[in-house]
Formats: sequence, C-alpha cells, structure tokens
Amino acid sequence: MKKLPLYLLLTAGAAVMLYPMLWLIGASFKSNDEIFSSVWFIPHSVDTDVYKNAWRTVTPYNMGHYFMNTLMIIVPRTIFSVTSSVLVAYGFARFDFPLKRLFFALLLGGMAMPTLVTVMPLFLMWSKLGYLDTYIPLTVPYLFAAEGMFVFILIQFFKGVPKEFDEAARIDGCGALRTLLYILIPCIRPAIVSIMVFTFLWTMNDFLTPLIMIQSVEKYPLSLALRLSVDSTGQDYEQNKVIALSVIGLIPSVTVFAIAQKKFVSGITAGGLTG
Repeated sequence: MKKLPLYLLLTAGAAVMLYPMLWLIGASFKSNDEIFSSVWFIPHSVDTDVYKNAWRTVTPYNMGHYFMNTLMIIVPRTIFSVTSSVLVAYGFARFDFPLKRLFFALLLGGMAMPTLVTVMPLFLMWSKLGYLDTYIPLTVPYLFAAEGMFVFILIQFFKGVPKEFDEAARIDGCGALRTLLYILIPCIRPAIVSIMVFTFLWTMNDFLTPLIMIQSVEKYPLSLALRLSVDSTGQDYEQNKVIALSVIGLIPSVTVFAIAQKKFVSGITAGGLTG
C-alpha cells in the first residue's frame, strides 16, 4: 500500500506519454472534420480502407518499395557507423600516438558543429564526384566515423574495461585486433546496441539529407515518401491518409526499440564494465 501513490503516479505518466500514440492510431480512421473537432482518440467508425489507400501512396510505388529503399540506407549506414566508431574509439582509448589530444579536440569540435553547416559543402563535393541521386552520400561518410558522439560514448565504455583484460589477452597471444574482437567488444555490447538503435532511428527520421542528395522519386526513402502524401499547397488532402502513413512509418522504429530496449537502456545508463 505504501507504493500505491507511486504506482498511480507512474500510471498517470504512462497514460500521458501513450495518449498521443493512441490518438494517432485513432485519428487515422477519422474524417478531416472529426480529426479537428475532437481530442478523443476513439473514432465514430472504423474504415480499414484508409490503410489500403495509404499503402498504395500517390506515386507509382507502394510503401513496401519505400521501406526497401530505407533499408538499403539503414543497413550499410549501421554497419559502417558501428565498425568505424568502434575502431576509432579503440584507438583513442587504448593507444598513445602523436597529436592524440589534438585529434580528440577536433572530434569534440565536430560534435558541436550543426549538421546544417556541412550540408552545402557535402552537396557540392558529391555533385563534383557525380554521386548525387545515389545512396553513396547517405552511407559512405559513415565509414569514417561521421558521428562523433558515437565515438565519444564508446571511448567511455572502453575506459571502463580494465586494461588487465588486454594484458591477459596479450599474454595468451592475442594481437590488438583479436583483443578487440574477442575481449573488449563483448564487454561493450550494450553501447554497440545503443549506437545501432540511434542510427536506425535517426536514419528513419532523416528528411533533409535525402531531400538534398536524392532527386528520383523511385529512390526516395520513407521520410520523403511521407511528404509526398501532402499536397504542395498544404490544403485539400486527406488528413487520415497522412496519419495512416505516419502510423505505418512508426512501426519499424517502435519494433526495433521494443526488441533492443533492454540493451539500449543499459548502454545509455551504464558507465563501467558491462557484459
């Protein structure tokens, strides 16, 4: 009974957090008039045809096509980002080399730089190289640890692993790469899962970079496909269809987070040795 007020408070907080999601799902079945006239999420009638129409989209391609386009960006970007971030963080955390402090300061400076500052130089560079309207500008930069925040997070995790582990592995005949693969990576697995989840969510939500780099509707990712469902004038379009597309677009993100939430939360909160 002593914890009852706490449970009630947590339940109320959960209801406040979940209600926008419930409203989004309910509003996908409402008409335009009903959407703007009621804050209650339960619709007067349920018509599943809105999801069939939304799946077909207003383009020659359906939502499945845009999901596959997004997957073609997410998979290489995640692999490149995790691999490069782990290697760079391992170097900073475990090795001494000339100008190490300078490079680390540059890393921190890059984290503070707004993304909008780099958009135009990147556009001009990829335009000169002839790679616009391809997925290369959206994936290849992550081969070079483009997300400084990921490197910074991994450095802290590497520092939380005792160096005695490295010494024991070296005595057993492991080189630097084998020590990383078989000793250190299992210890920082929650951080790696966190990076994968962040990369997935950020890629799903990325709108500006694909908008600038991708010009063919056939190659649009999901974020740009959702924008196509809105009329260019901002008027006279079916709100429930747009909301239904948003619900469909949320399913992968919610699913990935639900599957990886345990490791994700521990990766965010842990500050020491994690196995």
